[in-house]
Amino acid sequence: MNAEILSVTGLTRIFGGLTAVRDVNMTVHAGEVVGLIGPNGAGKTTLFNMLGGSLPPSSGRIRFDGADCTGEPSHVMGQRGVSRTFQITSVFPSLSALDNVRSAAYRTTKAGWGASVFRTAAYRREEADLHRRSMETLAFCDLDHRADILADALSYGEQRRLEIAIALAAQPRLLLLDEPAAGMNPEEGQRLVEMIRRIRASGVTVLLVEHHMRVVAAVCDRLFVLDHGVKIAEGPPAQVLNDPEVIRVYLGRETVDA
Repeated sequence: MNAEILSVTGLTRIFGGLTAVRDVNMTVHAGEVVGLIGPNGAGKTTLFNMLGGSLPPSSGRIRFDGADCTGEPSHVMGQRGVSRTFQITSVFPSLSALDNVRSAAYRTTKAGWGASVFRTAAYRREEADLHRRSMETLAFCDLDHRADILADALSYGEQRRLEIAIALAAQPRLLLLDEPAAGMNPEEGQRLVEMIRRIRASGVTVLLVEHHMRVVAAVCDRLFVLDHGVKIAEGPPAQVLNDPEVIRVYLGRETVDA
């Protein structure tokens, strides 16, 4: 098995008198697709917010690529190589699909403000490379033919794919997907499954929160299950999705094909 890229130990988040996440331990290995599942209110998004740097933990440790990054803000986590999407689509509606991706890709550029003001040769080369990489990212997400369309004019499924393209434009090593299949029809869900497989094949590790069990079973190597902020199960999808306790608190049926 590949080396650990993410390690979480004793992670806890308390809001006033409410413990949203309690003493969670988990690991993600490089090259894996790992799913985080559980009922609404289980603490999944709170855990994601801590991993992505938008919410500091009350206690516990987060290590990414061997370095302690507990409590580091989202822009620092982005610089380390962690990128994420959100439950609610967060694109710039008045920008084209291409400009949405370009805006995220600028994080990877090196030319300073002086080069941009004087439009040096190095700046022009970097801008050309940025355009090329942005178009490649759109093509990877099946959106290159929609590059010049305003994000607000894209279909819902296209907007969800655009959000993933924006996250990928920052060249992450770990991609956090928060309910990427939410609101998708079966055809869009299958396209998402194929995209996640391509993302993994490109060398990016994926951790996703998802309620669509067919998506989870199709792409995940391992699952972690939260209930009321506590991890209640972990393991391969075939094992976890047929765990009596997981069925009782979340799935509400006897078996799930995996």
